[in-house]
Amino acid sequence: MIPFLDMKSVYAELKPELDAAYLRVMESGWFVLGREVAAFEEEYAAFCGTAHCVGLGNGLEALELVLRAWDLGAGDEVIVPSNTYIATWLAVTAVGATVVPIEPTPAGPNIDPERIAAAITSRTRAIMPVHLYGEPADMDAIMALADRHGLKVVEDVAQAQGARVRGRRAGALGHAGAHSFFPTKNFGAFGDGGAVTTDDPKLAERLRVLRNYGSRVKYVNLERGFNSRLDEMQAAFLRAKLPRLDAWNERRRVLAARYDDKLAGIADLGLPRAPQWAEPIWHLYVVRTERRADLITALDKAGIGSLIHYPIPPHLQEAYADLGWPAGTFPIAEKLAQTVLSLPIGAHMSSEAVDAVAAVVRATLQR
Repeated sequence: MIPFLDMKSVYAELKPELDAAYLRVMESGWFVLGREVAAFEEEYAAFCGTAHCVGLGNGLEALELVLRAWDLGAGDEVIVPSNTYIATWLAVTAVGATVVPIEPTPAGPNIDPERIAAAITSRTRAIMPVHLYGEPADMDAIMALADRHGLKVVEDVAQAQGARVRGRRAGALGHAGAHSFFPTKNFGAFGDGGAVTTDDPKLAERLRVLRNYGSRVKYVNLERGFNSRLDEMQAAFLRAKLPRLDAWNERRRVLAARYDDKLAGIADLGLPRAPQWAEPIWHLYVVRTERRADLITALDKAGIGSLIHYPIPPHLQEAYADLGWPAGTFPIAEKLAQTVLSLPIGAHMSSEAVDAVAAVVRATLQR
């Protein structure tokens, strides 16, 4: 059996550190916005290369609260990928703004800067690129557009903690970076969690107020805020994991390179190809094939897990039926939804497991 993701090995590797983190929090008697969150915010900001980190309840709220902190709302347009998880869109519509979906580049899964340029209007206020599958979007091109038009940029870093563009970390490339620490992420907690990284002190301070009922001082509420606070326990666990993150990401790069080698030359199989300027972290290893159903069946029979990220594009979800975008509106995103398949990858996966997965893929698609 080869699971899609091994969730138990992290605890086996870090048991002393994680157990110590648990005891530290329990013995402190302080469970909300205490020393662990403050220490994590400082350490994670340093890791990302930003001046500030604000711990929040989850990745979706990180995206939403950034938009609220920038006072975006009805009448404002936010450029988003057509090819993404629905959370990206939910953050925009939650503040009453309008999503403007943009298709991916022909060569990769991420939003196309040339299409962004063509979609900017007088109502455009922000761009929300997603570093999908752990591969960074073309942030240099996106920031050049933003600077030219006076737009804000918030990176969706949910799948890309530790990825780099020309040596700079994701989360430090835009005006803000929104992070998810959902357990399946490369840098995941043991429950929900999120954060925003930024160099903007005003944004960071506004987020600290918004996350805590609109309050700086207890019982003094400056605005209508939210309850979106990174948990002390999860912050302590994340602090234990952070020193290993680069090594874990490097292990994923080794496995991705092995997949590249073992899967090369299969006619009906598209392999991921990151651009030269990007240093992905391989949150997912996503292939493309017209024979996806056959491949899933063969992998299942061999006891190998696989997943589709994502089977339905946001514009075809019932949640956004009111926007009136029928099938065919965003053909690149729709084609990806019909053909992508994520193969197992993780920091604790063996090279032999990669070989076994690749053997099933090759045997199935070369019949």
